[in-house]
Amino acid sequence: MSANEFDVLMPVVIMLAIAVLLFAGALGAAYIISPSKPTELKSTPYECGELPIGDAWAAFNIRFYVVGLIFIIFDVESVLMFPVATIFRRANDAGNGSYVLVMFISFISVLCVGIAYCWRKGDLDWVRSYATESDD
Repeated sequence: MSANEFDVLMPVVIMLAIAVLLFAGALGAAYIISPSKPTELKSTPYECGELPIGDAWAAFNIRFYVVGLIFIIFDVESVLMFPVATIFRRANDAGNGSYVLVMFISFISVLCVGIAYCWRKGDLDWVRSYATESDD
């Protein structure tokens, strides 16, 4: 490494050293200044004013995760429609309006097929009935 290349990297090295020293100094100052009086009450987990009851490894219904994932998928895809709507007039003036419209309709049709699939499968039902037709 030549002296010129070293001179170019020297400000980065100095800033890195300053950042590490500030980080270590802040941690050291917090360790020295902060009071340390642990009690049993301070060691308990805080549950919004409620006393913690039971095991922390409680099983959750998988429906929470499924509905959350479906929401995230369709929320992100619906947000992706806004940029297309904002440039549609400009694309139409440039002669690409039909192409953008076809792409936009195909995108919305994928959304509709996806929501229809989730609906048909029963993933949107919060309470699912496990009774079959033969049970009647």
